[in-house]
Amino acid sequence: MSTLLIDLKGQTLTQEEVELLAHPLVAGLILFTRNFYDREQIRALVKSVRQRVKKPLLITVDQEGGRVQRFRPGFTQLPAMQAFAALIADPNEQQAVVQQAGWLMAAEMIALDIDLSFAPVLDLGHDCKAIGDRSFHCEAEPTIQLASAFIDGMHTAGMAATGKHFPGHGHVLADSHLETPYDERAKEVIFARDIQPFQQLIAQNKLDAVMPAHVIYSQCDSQPASGSQYWLQQVLRQQLGFDGAIFSDDLGMKGAGFMGDFVARSEKALSAGCDLLLLCNEPDGVVQVLDRLKLSEKRPHFEARQARLQRLFKRKSLNWTDLERNEVYRKTSEKLTALQSEWLAHKA
Repeated sequence: MSTLLIDLKGQTLTQEEVELLAHPLVAGLILFTRNFYDREQIRALVKSVRQRVKKPLLITVDQEGGRVQRFRPGFTQLPAMQAFAALIADPNEQQAVVQQAGWLMAAEMIALDIDLSFAPVLDLGHDCKAIGDRSFHCEAEPTIQLASAFIDGMHTAGMAATGKHFPGHGHVLADSHLETPYDERAKEVIFARDIQPFQQLIAQNKLDAVMPAHVIYSQCDSQPASGSQYWLQQVLRQQLGFDGAIFSDDLGMKGAGFMGDFVARSEKALSAGCDLLLLCNEPDGVVQVLDRLKLSEKRPHFEARQARLQRLFKRKSLNWTDLERNEVYRKTSEKLTALQSEWLAHKA
């Protein structure tokens, strides 16, 4: 029955949040910078969640690197994804370093008992306000090569990979956190370019989950991809053969407002084909959804959705002591931190 991922208010877990997390509709939670003080505190918060909520919860975060890194002091300063191709000339070295980045990012999160960091970004281009240097490249082929290596690193550490934002958020300039962007390009252009990283990585069996964009591709469908049966069922499931989990992007974002109130957004995302719904920074909205969302599904659909959810939990265990004793980890952390410093200087 569980489908919703919610957030927490602060750096400690309240009894009210325990009760919300225990609700049958709640599948897990996502952590933000406001939940973080230092490494010991965030580890204690995760431990508290695991102990006080009497069911398995998928604990997630956006720890991509660059400007989207929720935990910083005490952690490797991960490079923005654009930095790898921009600063490293040799393509083979690019892939080697990006694979190390995927492994290290995942390893640091797993050492906190966090299951999933929503990565990698598969969008093309750097002009979109919501994406910028979060994307690997402007072209599909180098994006596929770099993202594949990053995913290999994540998988080696024991973390599932989530490709975002399907079918591609990179062309629109508007930020879907603030409004609903419209991509007016022809269907043929989107399929020839933006969808290619998703299509190729699905064909390689690299993606465990996909997160669609709150973008309306007006030449293809009238609904945002996150609430579109065309994009999620006809294209993603049937045409591309994807059988992993589909996350909605945050239904609290202004880009999701096109689909109605929080309950209507949730219903539309589920009916479109999402397995799991993110609803963040809207505590009243969470209560509305928990009170009013009626999730009725036939047994085979329920079992398939729950099986996809189970495949997202971390597959290995790590602790910080062992990680810090690992010479490969220490050297990789130094290398990636230096690369991010170089990137910030390059941008300046």
